[in-house]
Amino acid sequence: QVQLVESGGGSVQAGGSLRLSCAASGFTFNNNYVGWFRQAPGKEREGVAAMHTGSRSTYYANSVKGRFTISQDNAKNTVYLQMNSLKPEDTAMYYCAAVLPGGGTGWLPVRTGQITIVYNYRGQGTQVTVSS
Repeated sequence: QVQLVESGGGSVQAGGSLRLSCAASGFTFNNNYVGWFRQAPGKEREGVAAMHTGSRSTYYANSVKGRFTISQDNAKNTVYLQMNSLKPEDTAMYYCAAVLPGGGTGWLPVRTGQITIVYNYRGQGTQVTVSS
């Protein structure tokens, strides 16, 4: 069974850092698009970072460029989102998502920077709260 499980969210003060993890089970990241998007109450979904696990190409929203970094640990089959210099406007539920062959929980198009990726798997999310 394919699963994406996020962790690492929490509450921090502005200027602080968090590292989100997305642990995958039931498949191995291999030439897949994987990314992070966020959604805050009353706001539109925003893709913040994405990468292709084969080419290692990365994509970022302008709002997080230079502050967030997406990375992958093949040995742990985990994707990370390192978030530095956090701002109150980064407060949201953060979701990990991936494009995998077959199945899925529904098609979800997410624009991240200059690319739109249509994900078919996503996790349950982890809350990030940044206070001023």
